[in-house]
Amino acid sequence: MFLIVALHYDWAVHQLDVMNAFLHGKLDQPVYMSQSQGFEDKNYPKHVCLLHKAIYGLKQAPRLWFATLSSYLQRQHFLVSSADPSFFHYHKDHIHIYLLVYVDDILITGSDTSFIHHLITNLQQNFQTRDLGHLSKFLGTDFVRSSADYHLHQHSYIQDLLHTASMTNCKPLLTPLPSKYPDDPNLQLPFSQPDFFRKLAGSLQYLTSTRPDIAFAVNKVCQHMHNPLLLHFQLLKRILRYLKGTLHHGLFLPKTELQLSAFSDSDWAGDPLDRKSTTGYCIFLGTALLSWSVKKQTTVARSSTESEYRSMAAAAADLIWTRRLCEEFQIKLSPTELFCDNVSAMSIACNPIFHARTKHIEVDHHFIRDCIQSNQITVRHISTTDQPTDILTKSLSSARQLALRNKLLVIPTISLRDGDMASGSDSHRQMEQSPPPSAKASHSTYLTPNTFSNCQG
Repeated sequence: MFLIVALHYDWAVHQLDVMNAFLHGKLDQPVYMSQSQGFEDKNYPKHVCLLHKAIYGLKQAPRLWFATLSSYLQRQHFLVSSADPSFFHYHKDHIHIYLLVYVDDILITGSDTSFIHHLITNLQQNFQTRDLGHLSKFLGTDFVRSSADYHLHQHSYIQDLLHTASMTNCKPLLTPLPSKYPDDPNLQLPFSQPDFFRKLAGSLQYLTSTRPDIAFAVNKVCQHMHNPLLLHFQLLKRILRYLKGTLHHGLFLPKTELQLSAFSDSDWAGDPLDRKSTTGYCIFLGTALLSWSVKKQTTVARSSTESEYRSMAAAAADLIWTRRLCEEFQIKLSPTELFCDNVSAMSIACNPIFHARTKHIEVDHHFIRDCIQSNQITVRHISTTDQPTDILTKSLSSARQLALRNKLLVIPTISLRDGDMASGSDSHRQMEQSPPPSAKASHSTYLTPNTFSNCQG
């Protein structure tokens, strides 16, 4: 949301790095330390040191550093977000400044350039801060900005992951999961390197922050971290082969209007072992994908309606948090539209009358009813064909995978979309005869109000 708001108002995003951040933390209680080896006081060898400030290795050092920075920002009249304590905002007259903190990395954007430069100068004087200029790389993700959009990608991270798995020259595949799992008894044997499996699976999980198109496949693989079989390692390698063919893809964030919408979906009894369903939902701010989630449901659903209803409730909970964050960005919101392809689930959500077949559903899942009655959320129907969250709940054909990936705006980098297919993208060209739609085409085709002309309330 931070980047989408900056794009909407054409604001620059500044990046700062605090050097030796944990050393700035102020201790809130006495802490003693043994004398360091080689630096003992010969006259008092058994004495200990009383720390004046936090040091690296102290378990409370991260918390103390954040408390110190937070206290400083509040003295500068910044407010701490009620939705996210690492987000700070400043509003006075027509000045709006937003600041995001992750340990020792800071992002700043806002409406007043001189105010931002003055703030950066003060931070440098108080915390030994380096100004890294405009945002280009943050938390392992590359940010490529043009005049009206951002492209978030992790190309080098994928290449390192392929190298770790010894799959640099592997054959690319069109989909991250097969339509049907192989029926081979040999694949039911335990995988001999479970730690290696967990390392690769965890790395793939981090990659989903810019690649929602692999979120469902990674979720399936990560369900077997404790006792992976050869089958699960084969599935993991298939995801890597899919990434090999989409190496230059990333999440595209266009300049867009600031209006929330969400889509929820579920498979029903999709897990053949325990017959539990999978919840999937995605939230858009305008035409930009804001957040998404894939999660296995904790209980078995007795019907597809029940599993879809649980997915709607999960999406509604995330929407309420997102709406609160939007308010702190000074975004004026109308009731948020939540799109679902199950009419029966929509009826349960909109009609609080007692139903015998749904009386067993937990009370917390009826949370969505309150959201609808309080006019925070409205439920709309969308056809299964137009449902983008299918990619988060089931294995798809190659054509369907490509279509929904484009709907989520997971597309190649700008240079590749302009026709520069160098550096290992031959496989991408072979796999996708027709290039993904341009940003404008994607918006008009998938995410404008025309998309929902067939939707019913």
